[in-house]
Amino acid sequence: MTQLPLVFATVGTDHHPFDRLVRWVDAWDAARGGTARCVVQGGTSPRSGRAEWHEYLPYEEMVATMGAAVAVVSHGGPATIMDCRQAGVLPIVVPRRKEFGEHVDDHQVRFATRMAEHGQIVLAENEAQLHSRLDEALGDPDRFRLTEDSDEIALAVERVEELVGRMLARPARRARRRSGAPR
Repeated sequence: MTQLPLVFATVGTDHHPFDRLVRWVDAWDAARGGTARCVVQGGTSPRSGRAEWHEYLPYEEMVATMGAAVAVVSHGGPATIMDCRQAGVLPIVVPRRKEFGEHVDDHQVRFATRMAEHGQIVLAENEAQLHSRLDEALGDPDRFRLTEDSDEIALAVERVEELVGRMLARPARRARRRSGAPR
């Protein structure tokens, strides 16, 4: 028996529901008639009508699911985007929007737009774009896989974590007064 390609959608862990993303994935799944296995980590959003539903997955399981998917649909949170990339996946990002009560402001829209401009994500700003991206993933399962060249992002993230860790481990230095005179 052939295993269906996996599509994973995550709304993150913010307490605001992200019904729009769940509805869009559900509608795509319904229109494709079981040509993919859809798994949704839906948080506080209403349960999906079709997809395999999880309120929240343990972190390790979520990352493993990302790595096994032909496409990952994500909210616009930086940590989730980096998790996707570290799992070897170019995420399809639907940013949360304040106007729909999905977040407190539109920082995800700004962040996702910038990341898309640099080719770090694929942006889906409406339902038709999301459906088109998911169709691309089924037509070409490698379309949203990252190549080994994209490991530079993971290395940069590790380096920043290392530097911040070292910085936080040092005792704070006392600042000198603006005049430059010692205290």
